[in-house]
Amino acid sequence: MATTPSPDLVLTTVAGDSQTLNEWLTTFHMATVVIDPYTNESSWILDTAARVLRSFMGAAVRVNFIVTASADEAKQFLGPLATEFLTFADPTREAVRQLGLAQLPAFVFIQSDLSIGAAAEGWRPVQWREVATKIATTTSWSQPTIPGPKDPSPYAGTPALV
Repeated sequence: MATTPSPDLVLTTVAGDSQTLNEWLTTFHMATVVIDPYTNESSWILDTAARVLRSFMGAAVRVNFIVTASADEAKQFLGPLATEFLTFADPTREAVRQLGLAQLPAFVFIQSDLSIGAAAEGWRPVQWREVATKIATTTSWSQPTIPGPKDPSPYAGTPALV
């Protein structure tokens, strides 16, 4: 079950820009997809995650990936998605730990007050839809269709803290 992280959690982009979570949340909430590039399960969800995040690009939310790898490995895994979206490298999985995630991939809505508005672990379309609904309601935005016609079948994911 997702938990409220410390405001002092430092998130570093793949470009090397480091700020605390509190600083990243100064203006906007965060819609975050957390993935592990060393598992098939995270690769299976990339197209779906990108589609969902794109649907919120104009909303009052920072859409982003947290990748449990170094910056170079995150860029290699995501390819052009690493520059299309704000992307954080989490090689020590400190963000994953502080978010209280047990399974990856995960979709997490971190509100500007640092609370977790909603979270889904693994690829469970109904739970991802609930996260998207919370984001859409909070930001007065439309929500994507989840699952979409090309999305994978549901799966549990893999352990977040290996």
